[in-house]
Order: sequence, then C-alpha cells, then structure tokens
Amino acid sequence: MADTLKDSVFEERSDLYDALIDWPKRLAYEAPFYRRWFERVGARRVLDAACGTGRHAALFHSWGLEVEGADLSGGMIAYCRRTHGQPTGLSWTVRSFAERGPVGRFDVAVCAGNSLPLADDREVMERAVAALVASVRPGGICIIHVLNLWRFAEGPTTWQKSMRVRDDHGDRILLKGLHRVGARAFIDFGELRLEADGRMVSRFDVSSFAGLEAEDLAAMADQSGASPLYRFGSYEETSYQRETSPDLILVAENRG
Repeated sequence: MADTLKDSVFEERSDLYDALIDWPKRLAYEAPFYRRWFERVGARRVLDAACGTGRHAALFHSWGLEVEGADLSGGMIAYCRRTHGQPTGLSWTVRSFAERGPVGRFDVAVCAGNSLPLADDREVMERAVAALVASVRPGGICIIHVLNLWRFAEGPTTWQKSMRVRDDHGDRILLKGLHRVGARAFIDFGELRLEADGRMVSRFDVSSFAGLEAEDLAAMADQSGASPLYRFGSYEETSYQRETSPDLILVAENRG
C-alpha cells in the first residue's frame, strides 16, 4: 500500500480487502499476461511492490521464481507471512514502494492493483516509479497497473461488490463502491455484521486515489531511466483507450 495509507482501511482491514476479491478468478485472468512477460525477459527474480495481501507474490513464487513482496503496511506484511509463509525463495519486507531497495537485483518489478495512485501525491508517485526502475537490472522490466479512472462517469457511485461472507469474523455483508469527482476517486467500503444476539453492527470506511493519465505514467518511467514499451488497456493486452479501457498497464524497460 502507498505512503499515505498508514492509517487507512488497507492498513487496518487486510481481511476485508482480501475477502472482497475473487482471487482464483482474478489470478486465472491475469496469470497468462505475467507469464508471457516473465518469459520474454527470462525472469528469475521478481519484486512485487506494494504487495498487499501477497496473492501475486505467492503466485509468482509457485512458478519457481525467487520473489520478494514488499509493502509499507506492517499489518499487510504480517498477513502475508501468516497466509503464505516464508518458504525458500519467497520473502516479505516492510518497505514503501517509494523507498529504494536492492538496486538492480530483480529481472521484473511489478506494482499492481492500483497501488501507485493511492500515494495521492505526484512527487511520491515519481519516487515510486524511480525506485521500481532502479530495482531491476538493465534490460529488466517494470509492470505498473492502475485502474483507468476516466472510464467512470463523474458523480454517481458505481457499486462494484456486494457479497455475503461467513468466516472467522462472523456472518457479514461486504460492500464496495467507487465514485469520481473530477480527477479523484473515492472508494467506499461497508461492512454489516450479524451478531449472535441478532444485532446488526455496521462499519463504513473510505479511501481515495488520484487519476493517472497514460502520458504522465509513461513520462515518470522515462525520466527514471526506463523506456515505455507498451500501454495496455487490459491484461488481455488490448490497446489502451482512455474512455473505455478498464485498466492502464504500462510495461517499461530499464535502459541501464
């Protein structure tokens, strides 16, 4: 998670964040994209920056790769260690994505799940992209995925998730919505929990992120020493279209 989220829902509610995502479906959809690009650069070592609950890092490790998952949130990293363990070749580190780690250690650096815009500050985003580029060897690549905010109409809330979950936290209804105000988006989280005595307990949280233009993201990579190779609008490698693409995925190569 990004620098400005130390006290956010992501820091405090890693279980909520994880429960809201259909991880088997999501990873099955995204995995072919990552496999193709890892194979193209002969990847053996991968950095998953702002790794969140560690699902991508664990997936990459299952392919026989050496993987480091790094996140600013100590709560997220603790969750990763509990959920995925620390087998040989899979490590977890508390580190901001804007803080440089080992220079040139990795073949690929990934920053997925819309983590970069959550920094909410252009300077922090630039430092984060520079740190990603510095972490990969010359000829290595950075893959940065952000949500394409511009496809959302301004004003009304788009309700993305509504689901019932039964787990260690009880019987819950989880809600997630997003609404755009100009160049900003607000993510609304709701939790309704049924207590044993029949009472309904509710909790609501909100986080926000800034919209990123494709040209700005490419410029950040370029000024950090990476050549932007492709701008995709989805993990199916469709061309990026500002008004309609669900995602913006930048692939950039460290010029060395």
